[in-house]
Amino acid sequence: MREITSKDNRIYKTCEQLSLKKYRDKLGRYLIEGENLIEEALKTGCSIETLLVRRGYNKVPAELEDKAFVLDEKLFDRLAQTETSQGVLAIVAKPETDAGDFASASGNFVVLDRLQDPGNIGTILRTADAAGYRLAVVMKGTADIFSPKVVRAATGSLFRMPVVFMDSNSELVEFTRAAGKKLTATCLDAQRCYYDEDLTHDIALVIGNIALVIGNEGNGICKEIIESSDVKIKIPMHGNIESLNASVAAGILMYEAVRGKKG
Repeated sequence: MREITSKDNRIYKTCEQLSLKKYRDKLGRYLIEGENLIEEALKTGCSIETLLVRRGYNKVPAELEDKAFVLDEKLFDRLAQTETSQGVLAIVAKPETDAGDFASASGNFVVLDRLQDPGNIGTILRTADAAGYRLAVVMKGTADIFSPKVVRAATGSLFRMPVVFMDSNSELVEFTRAAGKKLTATCLDAQRCYYDEDLTHDIALVIGNIALVIGNEGNGICKEIIESSDVKIKIPMHGNIESLNASVAAGILMYEAVRGKKG
């Protein structure tokens, strides 16, 4: 394998830049780290452009040997995003998804409205993937879904879950209505509980007709989206609890759709 021996190396500098959102946006690239994510990326056909390994690492996939570079321990550990790195990371291209391709798509959508916690974002994307959701819509003001913490929390779902980005609430409303999805929001003053509404989604048939909005951890869903929603629901809670963790609430609601209506 070829070696990188200096932090002034062009590839090395690119990896350092990709720790920052502005460069991930500018370059259209992000970093993944660890054997599992590398394996998932290969399985799903994700575009791995460069592989970097710590000296002594000997599990480079055959199909990546011509893209691999070895670094000494000190250089590699400067790039590592985890405390106990497995000694392998890669530069991958961000996927390109056109919202227009989903204008008439079947299956439910999930909408992330200004979420900030990377763990929540990654877990919601992972759950949406597992629950058979077809698309994730990321609203302006949401934390970067290609940040290292989100990528780790999503555990490979970013390679499978198509994602589109929207700048305004009006764009979201127009898009979901054109796609035939009921914009579905949770709010404390909703009259109906989530299990009173038909959120059915048949994974086998890829049938679904909602765009489920998950709101900001502290402020919930923005007022404009709530007012534009076709369905308003709540999760019943006892005692003095006013809200659930965003990813927990998302899991309950997304799997209600998978459960379907009985009788």
